[in-house]
Amino acid sequence: MAYDDLRDWIKALDRAGELRRVRTEADPILEITEIADRVSKSPVPVEGRTPSSVRRSEAPQLGGSALLFENLKGYPGAQLLINQFGSARRMRLALEVDTLDEIAERIRIFMDVKSPQGFLDKVKMLPMLAEMGKFFPKTVATGPCKEVIKRDNFSLLDFPILQCWPKDGGRFITLPCVITRDPKTGKRNVGMYRMQIYDERTTGMHWQRQKVAAEHYRDYIRSAASAPNHVGTAALGCPAGRSPAASAVDIMARSSGGAMLATGDRPSGKMDVAVAIGTEPALTFSAIVPAPPDVEEFIIAGFLRQKPVELVKCETVDLEVPANAEIVLEGYVNLDELRTEGPFGDHTGFYSLEDEYPVFHVTCVTHRKDPIYATTVVGKPPQEDAWMGKAVERIFLPLMKLTIPELVDINLPIEGVFHNLMIVSIRKSYPGQARKVMNAIWSLGQAMFTKCILVVDEDVDVQDLADVTLKVLNHIDPERDIQFTMGPVDSLDHAARLANYGSKMGIDATRKWSTEGFTRPWPDEIVMDAKTRALVDGKWKSLAKELGIE
Repeated sequence: MAYDDLRDWIKALDRAGELRRVRTEADPILEITEIADRVSKSPVPVEGRTPSSVRRSEAPQLGGSALLFENLKGYPGAQLLINQFGSARRMRLALEVDTLDEIAERIRIFMDVKSPQGFLDKVKMLPMLAEMGKFFPKTVATGPCKEVIKRDNFSLLDFPILQCWPKDGGRFITLPCVITRDPKTGKRNVGMYRMQIYDERTTGMHWQRQKVAAEHYRDYIRSAASAPNHVGTAALGCPAGRSPAASAVDIMARSSGGAMLATGDRPSGKMDVAVAIGTEPALTFSAIVPAPPDVEEFIIAGFLRQKPVELVKCETVDLEVPANAEIVLEGYVNLDELRTEGPFGDHTGFYSLEDEYPVFHVTCVTHRKDPIYATTVVGKPPQEDAWMGKAVERIFLPLMKLTIPELVDINLPIEGVFHNLMIVSIRKSYPGQARKVMNAIWSLGQAMFTKCILVVDEDVDVQDLADVTLKVLNHIDPERDIQFTMGPVDSLDHAARLANYGSKMGIDATRKWSTEGFTRPWPDEIVMDAKTRALVDGKWKSLAKELGIE
């Protein structure tokens, strides 16, 4: 059964032995981060065993426990949840599966559906159509998030919002579901963008340039700039003879895609935004998935939990929010207002630099009675976000295969912080295919940020980094097999020559064919013969005991 809300999920974590309640006083300023960071890097028991019973040869699983802080300095009676997704097991619990491959298989089955050819085929599709009906969100009259409604006399500082790292620009909301609406289609997007607290009623809105909400923001700017009755800083309207498309191109060029305030005339106006904090786990996870822009994350959450997400209308903006959220912030961003945001200790292990971002003005706060504040910490891996990223890797591989059918498997190593390194195995069928795959990956949504792509043959286990290292470094001629390209890079990439624009590298570590210009013999890999292996297998139990390597 799907979790009804965050509180239901907390109870499930408790029952599973995955939750620790922290009653020692802890300060949201830095101290909780230090505690959570230590816990996220501590071993967790192998299911059914204590750490001391695990063999020395088994790598410890990291992630510690989910933490519910119940004694927050300066916030009497408040509770704070952190590290809820911080292990492989907790990610499976969050999505209610035994393995993440179960979800990948469900996605694959839906993608394999063919158009019905006759009446019998249509009848066979009815159960699947009925199941698909569970995915779509439904609007309800009210919900727990409306237990307390504050249009006045509210302050963001009433919540135990963290300052995570010493050089952070201030406190940041780090686990929000930020809801916006596409002005062209009306479809909603749910994204996760950090929010720096400026004061009691305003925050930064760090939607990176290539994110969907940032595109909604740009579309509002384009529309305002192209409108015949355009109102802006100079109130000039579109110059005579200029088409709406030309006006849109002009404002994007002068504002660098909304990243800076355009000099001269620029459009004004507002864009509605709502923020849900403390949702059930499938929806929180859905806010980070690389979904196509036309697919609402509310539908993805419904697919994951096999039950619709219930929504309620906001009080002051034209948006819907999760009915069971712990906290909801309603407000807007101005189209002609940016403010310095950052620095922020990020998942790269370094501080992301100051930059200009829109300002979120809060117009209303609603919340449950005694709301639980859900948050996270990012920093040097592994942290909680590492396990969320690995879940994305497993679940969305079938979607990547839809576009790149030769893919066998992928690995986004945690230490590569997901956008710095992707290891890909392919079923190679023609010369130059590895390079085709690199370019295909760089054209796929958020995968465009991948700084380094390693492509290997299908006989290499990309999940085994030792095997990958051995094969890649043995199989490449660096000058021949490494290629560079220019394009968009992650906003957090501090090494790029320009913000959001830089170079990327692809390495073709597949076996080279004569039709790719390689004519030398290729050596066999060293493998013991089956007869000898079987002989030693028969003796190994006693040998291992004798050698002390059980």
